[in-house]
Amino acid sequence: MPSYDYDLFTIGAGSGGVRASRLAAMYGARVGVAEEYRVGGTCVIRGCVPKKLLVYASEFGHAFEEAKGYGWTAGEVEFDWPRLIANKDDEIDRLNGIYIRNLKNAGADIFDTRAVLKDAHTVHLVKEGRDVTADKILIATGGAPWVDETVPGGSLAITSNEAFHLEKLPRHVVIAGGGYIAVEFACIFRGLGCEVCLVYRGEDILRYFDRDISVAVHRGLQRLGVRVITQAVFEKIEALDGDNKRVRLSTGVSIDCDLVFWAVGRKPATRGMGLEEAGVELTDKGAIKVNEWSQSSVENIYAVGDVTDRVNLTPVAIREGAAFAETVFNNKPTKMDYALIPSAVFSQPPVGSVGLPEHEARRAFKHIDIYKTDFRPMKNTLSGSEHRTMMKLVVDADTDRVLGCHIVGEGAPEMIQCLAIALRAGATKRDFDETCALHPTSAEELVTMREKFVPKM
Repeated sequence: MPSYDYDLFTIGAGSGGVRASRLAAMYGARVGVAEEYRVGGTCVIRGCVPKKLLVYASEFGHAFEEAKGYGWTAGEVEFDWPRLIANKDDEIDRLNGIYIRNLKNAGADIFDTRAVLKDAHTVHLVKEGRDVTADKILIATGGAPWVDETVPGGSLAITSNEAFHLEKLPRHVVIAGGGYIAVEFACIFRGLGCEVCLVYRGEDILRYFDRDISVAVHRGLQRLGVRVITQAVFEKIEALDGDNKRVRLSTGVSIDCDLVFWAVGRKPATRGMGLEEAGVELTDKGAIKVNEWSQSSVENIYAVGDVTDRVNLTPVAIREGAAFAETVFNNKPTKMDYALIPSAVFSQPPVGSVGLPEHEARRAFKHIDIYKTDFRPMKNTLSGSEHRTMMKLVVDADTDRVLGCHIVGEGAPEMIQCLAIALRAGATKRDFDETCALHPTSAEELVTMREKFVPKM
């Protein structure tokens, strides 16, 4: 039997890598973890968590105005961007410390360095200038923002990584992209008082979601005052005086601003890691090819999370990491179940979605029934807000099973987490119908929709 320094060495201490490493260590494995930036990964350090804090901050911008309808009168309102960023950084530091303590308490060794593969069992720690060996290696390096380097002046634009560390709040932001990151940051900046323009190459935003979600969010952006330009791309970014820039679009339109933002997707972080040299196969997009057990083409090398480009969500990476540890170090073969994963977009109003969108359901099932409603929530009747709530159920007409549930409106992400349980349990439309409504709530609409939606011809 070969003797290795570690039973498991994990490259990348994000959500998936940390969960896998902690569990493996708790099961008795000798575990080493290398992270070149900060323990916690994209979600905790430069993704979901700081983004949600900025979302909260931006929502207060609307709340002060809407409170007037409920009798509140606020004095002169001011917003302090540096204070928000400093408070956000303090919270991220706190979470980073928790992740480090959890790993150490489980018995894992943490290496603050970039790590690359030399072969199937050898990892080179760049900062330390030495090698370590491991029986099993787990790649959990996540992804990174993608930038279109073919656009002249493209380097003048920032990505989500830099957005959390801006020294001052911009005046006018132009964002390239139509996915959830682009939409969320458009709402954040607009809520904080910035002028915002969203430029997307497709026909409409959030194209991977149900069409009714796309339409509802697009209208919500317009109500916020976000300018949305579709079927256009950046052709050139030019530097003007000071912080000002000019973005030239493929449509011939030019937009002057002081911040340009790439939000056109993410790519797996696999470059320069020695994967090819170790024999690890990659996809055309640079993701690590893995089987249902998260095992790569090299028997002892595994990968979880966004680096595999399966379902790029933090909770999925965590569950993949847990399944890996259970399988390899706890003698309990476990596979990740990718069905009915709930998702959210923290736009204004936010999105909650679980199950099949209508277009996918119609391809997969013979007969589909649609139930949907669109209404102004009670809270907005006095606040004066024009935002509406959309709810939609996609149902298999032959079995009555609810295949998908899609919501745009306040509280949508919280509702959809609970609804995901019902859909996984096989809830039918009759189950929804026979559930007593809770009044007055927006959620009661989910159990009171009776009429099938028939599209106008």
